[in-house]
Amino acid sequence: MRANPSDYEMIAPGSLHATVALMASEPGTWLPIAGGTDVMVQYAAGNLRARRLVSIWNLPELRRVEVTDGELRIGAGCTYTDLRQHPIVASEFPLLASAARWTGGIANQNRGTIGGNIVNASPAADSLPALLVCEAELILVSARGERRLPYVNFHTGYKKTLLAPDELIQTVCLPRRYASYISHSRKVGARNAQAISKVCIAALGWVANGIVEDVRIALGSIAPVPLRLRETEQALTGRSIDSASLLLARKTAMAEVCPIDDIRSNARYRTTVAGNLVVEFLNRLGPGRSHEPAGAEDTSDNNVLERWNRLPIEKATGAILPCCGSKAWAQKMSARRPISNEDSLLVASNEVWRSLAPPDWMEAFQSHPRIGESKAAQAYPQSVAWSAQEQRGVTDDSLSVKKALADANREYERRFHRIFIVCATGKSATEILSILQHRLNNDAETELREATEQQRQITEIRLRKWLQG
Repeated sequence: MRANPSDYEMIAPGSLHATVALMASEPGTWLPIAGGTDVMVQYAAGNLRARRLVSIWNLPELRRVEVTDGELRIGAGCTYTDLRQHPIVASEFPLLASAARWTGGIANQNRGTIGGNIVNASPAADSLPALLVCEAELILVSARGERRLPYVNFHTGYKKTLLAPDELIQTVCLPRRYASYISHSRKVGARNAQAISKVCIAALGWVANGIVEDVRIALGSIAPVPLRLRETEQALTGRSIDSASLLLARKTAMAEVCPIDDIRSNARYRTTVAGNLVVEFLNRLGPGRSHEPAGAEDTSDNNVLERWNRLPIEKATGAILPCCGSKAWAQKMSARRPISNEDSLLVASNEVWRSLAPPDWMEAFQSHPRIGESKAAQAYPQSVAWSAQEQRGVTDDSLSVKKALADANREYERRFHRIFIVCATGKSATEILSILQHRLNNDAETELREATEQQRQITEIRLRKWLQG
């Protein structure tokens, strides 16, 4: 049953002082709303239980972003568009910037606020894992004054928080000490955009001399509250990233999550994906990812980015095109400049790739040769060299396996009308053949999703090589 507008009352006091005074006069009676993106869904379905609403939209006290030497203070009324466009968020908090881009469509990003996302307390909210790993703190305000508490303690259960009936979130405070960490975020959903997460991850890591000095991992949409993987973090600290560490991390994470079943997915699937996402993050912390001490000379990846950022857009597009093979991807990446570091580059790449249309994906696929061959439908010299490196494991296998792989390639092309795409780095022909035979059982939609994911991984690997000059 749809809601009747006459059943509701809404007022807009116009100032924070007047709002908290109203809420103090009748605690628990007035429901604060800012962008109203979640409230309107409940209202339209006739499920909005609160009958008296107080608008806090555009209160100037809640729309400020303040930058100090020690922290970034984001007003709870700041929208996701505000976050996407803020230079400090983009450069120092790429996890939060990614979450802002993932949240709904542009219309929702223009209205939805970070404070509303926190108070709504959905375990699937995209921004919450980023706040967990960044050690955010919240400033709560009421007529009684202000109080500050760590965000990690804020959620007490499904849709439950420490917010008192007469309180609002005024500010989200983020310490400015993680800008040099390696960051990683990923959202697994039913679609590439505008989908509620089945599982999402936000992670930060610091590696020195090949040893994990600090690691922070949080998952969303997997438990009644956003989850920080403390046991997994402790298990990894002080270790090098090798096969034993990856196995330990996967097992520890899968044991730690205790996921939920809901309409989007089940516990078994979420457990497996959680382990995969943790391993994917750790692969980014692997050999060669140590941090240089303060004052060290600029690394080659910084020099490559600096030069690329200064190129005219046509040359910049051509320079990065071999990393993916899609002209639309290369053009959109060039339009995002300046990009300051590798982490920001990879975040941008993943977002651009997932925003593309199927014809753009097909163009990227055509830049690869068949597994076991050297020629591609549309090849760039650098792509040819990279493909040879990636398929090195294939050349070392037996002739019988190579023949079976060639036969399976032909069967794949007959069924799906394109070449088989797989991230071949580190895989033998036998391993690739097994993967190919398994994927031949996919339907067309599932296989397209798998191929685009494999291309995303290939592009990440090639971008890292590109940054090394």
